[in-house]
Amino acid sequence: MEAQVLTALHRAPGPATAARVQEQLGGGLAYTTVVTILSRLHAKKAVTRERAGRAYLWTPTADEAGLAALRMHRVLDGEPDRDAVLTGFAAALSPRDARLLRALLDRVPEERQEPAADRPAPGGGN
Repeated sequence: MEAQVLTALHRAPGPATAARVQEQLGGGLAYTTVVTILSRLHAKKAVTRERAGRAYLWTPTADEAGLAALRMHRVLDGEPDRDAVLTGFAAALSPRDARLLRALLDRVPEERQEPAADRPAPGGGN
């Protein structure tokens, strides 16, 4: 449902109210359900909102792929052993997806790959 709501927001010509999103979805969801989904997306930083009278105007900050990436970050951030989670994720990738991930990581600037606090100290020690 989050993806459907994001798609509706992306199709809107600008910021949209929850009522407009509900209308664009065909009215199959209750207004309160749409507001709940938008609020959850806001908590995930996938949308922004600004007051417009008594309502909010909602704007997407992420597309469906961005929303999936946000979910992946939340899962990773919620686990105490990031190394194990990433190892399990990488081990389960298909060879094609593993090549794609390697290529994508190669394009990320080095300073984005490893925060200074996580880099080994000069000389090889931690």
